[in-house]
Amino acid sequence: MAKRAAPQEEGTLIKRARSSEPEANNQQIAISSSNDERQKALVRSVKRTSNLEAPIVSLSGAHSCIRKITLSQAEILSCRFDPTGQNIAACSADRGISLWRTYPPNTNYGLLSTIHKAPVLDLQWSLFSPLLYSVSADHTLAYTDLATGQRVRKLRAHREIINSLDRTLAGGAGVELLASASDDGTVRVWEGGDDGGKDPVAVFELGCPVTCVAWSADGATIYAGALDNGIHVLDLRKQEEVSVLSGHVDTPTGLAISPNGSYLLSPSFSSQTIIHDIRPFAPSPNRIHRVLTGAPAGFENTLLRGAWSREDGGRRVAVGGADRTVTIWDVESSKILYKLPGHKGTVTAVDFHPKEPIILTASKDGTMLLGEIEPGTL
Repeated sequence: MAKRAAPQEEGTLIKRARSSEPEANNQQIAISSSNDERQKALVRSVKRTSNLEAPIVSLSGAHSCIRKITLSQAEILSCRFDPTGQNIAACSADRGISLWRTYPPNTNYGLLSTIHKAPVLDLQWSLFSPLLYSVSADHTLAYTDLATGQRVRKLRAHREIINSLDRTLAGGAGVELLASASDDGTVRVWEGGDDGGKDPVAVFELGCPVTCVAWSADGATIYAGALDNGIHVLDLRKQEEVSVLSGHVDTPTGLAISPNGSYLLSPSFSSQTIIHDIRPFAPSPNRIHRVLTGAPAGFENTLLRGAWSREDGGRRVAVGGADRTVTIWDVESSKILYKLPGHKGTVTAVDFHPKEPIILTASKDGTMLLGEIEPGTL
């Protein structure tokens, strides 16, 4: 007797969402589908938390380089959302800066390849003008007009490689100020915008290479991580160093201020991430608020950059690692909430969307990933 063929209408088992859940925020995602009885799989409804096209979106193809006569992706060293969250900028070892749309169709609408003559190590969106600031291993700080795609200013800012850049609005003056950190052992402050001068507003000599820099929320203080394992606190008004935040046993690789301006996040080469309390009167004498572990720095001495979540007021922090994942912690409990995979190389930079629970990650594999996470609570 011949076997009876399986009816075509038999297919995949579907798990229905509860009727109380709004269907608009749910998507059915097929893990696999087959008419074969042995290969049936579950199709489940996933609650969406953002306006991305999919829960995970890959951005790739903009940065490439030739290695051993083959074309491969160039490592991305920094990536950031613009203040509105609508656009993304990324810089790479191929000397290029790519511009992307955050939301569908996620267009790579710009590639700036002539701004610098060496790898671009960090960048920042202007807070109030259509400018993009970037620093490079060619010792320069560049101002690029995003309306035209042309570089409008180029400053020979340091004598050595510039590792990090941050910007702020000077209190009351409405002037945008930039701080750059370099291997020449200095932190220099520059006036942003189209009308800034060619000379620095202030110069701080730290005596050893500076790996990262961040402004305080009020724009009066600069925090600078250096090769001596300390985070130097620099007073702009006095133009002098006022203190040093200790706790690291190896060089800090990145700095990020919390949305409320009270805490400072700093990953390091020791694979230890510290959150310092930078309020005027901190309860702890050493100002260490939390010590986080779980994001290995690896042996490549890559400057890994961390970030604070913004849509929930800074309840979570994230740092990439050499294990090719991104670690997200809850700040209050110090517990790991997520270990997000997806990259094929060290995750060099992360950023949180300013309005939605979306995380942006960049890697040495030359790709970026946009991923939605559970929304936080204010």
